[in-house]
Amino acid sequence: MIARLQCTVLDCPDPLRLARFYAELTGGAVNRHDPQWALDEDWATVHTPDGQVLAFQRATDFRPPRWPDPARPQQFHLDLAVTDLAAAHEEVTALGAQVLDHVDSGRAFNVYADPAGHPFCLVGH
Repeated sequence: MIARLQCTVLDCPDPLRLARFYAELTGGAVNRHDPQWALDEDWATVHTPDGQVLAFQRATDFRPPRWPDPARPQQFHLDLAVTDLAAAHEEVTALGAQVLDHVDSGRAFNVYADPAGHPFCLVGH
């Protein structure tokens, strides 16, 4: 195992509004204190009763998906927690992940694309 699923992140125009929607839907708690995330106007979370975490990230010029139009596909990414960011970087690139945004030091996450092009983040802990 390289990583564990930390949360699912959805792009949206208003993170807090969408977090409140999903909190009502799932019975979760909006922006519960969690040292893994800094909460602000561009990022909100919902901790669900079953332990899952949904996160909502502001996307400038957000264009919602249109089902099932492939020109406007679904938009989200996974955050995957790792204990050693440098080692996980080597492992996921060996598996075929493409580096989208990688910083050698000073930041606790890197951004990759899976072999089909879906973005995901490895988050160091």
